[in-house]
Amino acid sequence: MNLATVLSRAQVGIEAPLVRVEVNLGPGLPGFGIVGLPETAVRESKDRVRAAMANAGFDRPSWKITVSLAPADLPKEGARFDLPIAMGVLAASRQVQADQLEQWEFVGELSLGGELRAVRGSLPAAIQARDAGRKLVLPRANGPEAALVSRAEVYLADHLTEVVAAVNGQGQLERAQPMPVEQALDAPDLSDVLGQQRARRALEICAAGGHNLLFLGPPGTGKTLLASRLPGILPPMAEDEALEAAAIASVAGHGIDPTRWRRRPFRCPHHTASGVALVGGGSKPRPGEISLAHAGVLFLDELPEYSRHVLEVLREPLESGRIIISRAAVQAEFPASFQLVAAMNPCPCGYQGDPSGRCSCTPDQIRRYRDRISGPLLDRIDLQVEVPRQSLNGQAPGEPSQAVRERVMAARERQAARGMVNAHLGVSGIRDHCPLGERQSTLLESACERLNLSARAHHRILRVARTIADLAGSEAIDLVHLTEAIGYRQLDRGMA
Repeated sequence: MNLATVLSRAQVGIEAPLVRVEVNLGPGLPGFGIVGLPETAVRESKDRVRAAMANAGFDRPSWKITVSLAPADLPKEGARFDLPIAMGVLAASRQVQADQLEQWEFVGELSLGGELRAVRGSLPAAIQARDAGRKLVLPRANGPEAALVSRAEVYLADHLTEVVAAVNGQGQLERAQPMPVEQALDAPDLSDVLGQQRARRALEICAAGGHNLLFLGPPGTGKTLLASRLPGILPPMAEDEALEAAAIASVAGHGIDPTRWRRRPFRCPHHTASGVALVGGGSKPRPGEISLAHAGVLFLDELPEYSRHVLEVLREPLESGRIIISRAAVQAEFPASFQLVAAMNPCPCGYQGDPSGRCSCTPDQIRRYRDRISGPLLDRIDLQVEVPRQSLNGQAPGEPSQAVRERVMAARERQAARGMVNAHLGVSGIRDHCPLGERQSTLLESACERLNLSARAHHRILRVARTIADLAGSEAIDLVHLTEAIGYRQLDRGMA
């Protein structure tokens, strides 16, 4: 038999579609060809495979070798196909038992000496190999992240000879074992924030309902301090949610700490970041900051300093929770369900409204500064809170994160019973879970007319009011809950 088929996994976004590596040894001048839309690194596999087989002591077939990577219309990139190609050549030349290959999948890069090197995106491959009911062989360096996938049969190897021996029944590979996960939180504590009760309250509502939040205030009032405390009061991630976030980090080539993989990400890109850095992209689509913040927090400090174009690309992901990157050869979709927390000064110098009277900005300068943030983007931020300068004299330490987190988790449990967090309630969900009495309806309509709010802002006020009611343990949205929610939209009038 001069034909063998080996199974592997490609990488498209955070998906790992199955690839059949078909190897044929045929008559003709000795040669090695790879077909099936291989990019440069894949085409170079033939040189790495030939050298690895020779240096590992295997016979190198003196036939014409043709390798087909199917499906042929799926672009293939990276050196992840080195190991399956080598196994296919060995099986076609009867150095590996071909009838044992159906239960295995192989992903890994080969050195010229036959050692296995780590590849990106091993976590999605482990997830989909588990779902297909097959064993997956990976380089040992990929073991810690692949072991995060429960019930997956992932086996690790350091060298090509170990893989061949295991498939031929002459040895065993070590199975990847998960590491214990740290349960204790080491995030900065909210007790470090002195005063700023209104901002602390907004942060709690933000955590309880998954809402977006904007802090507005002079320099040094604690905006960044408050934002950095948000991860410490958020509930832990569920396994599926954590796996999705870890898969994004794996595809991006970021290291994953197996002991901390269930911590919610907190990303804070610099304001000089480009649109591609923020949303992802490139000729070979890679996830950006909004995807790396999936299931966590994206913090944008000095919001008006970001390019207007960069900020506008956030609008669609804020609504859909996903980003689709299309290129001529491939289309990739990445999750991007994040909480946006932003901070900004009230004017270019930063001191408008400060009791010190240090602001020297003209009304026109202030208007141009605030106009850097478009109305449609501002409309998508549920909570807009002023953080004024306060004296620290006599301020007692604030409530610790643990106490706030307990209330947040109690509110999230009420939302889980409805099926989703309040920030993601659709029109039907708002109708079902946010009914208003006559007085509340009159108040909301009056506020929307006075503040000139959009229908989107109307719905967001209802979602925030629902969260405030959940924190209070109330089944109904009372007048006090709705009044507080409207109060968090007061900046719309001055900034839209």
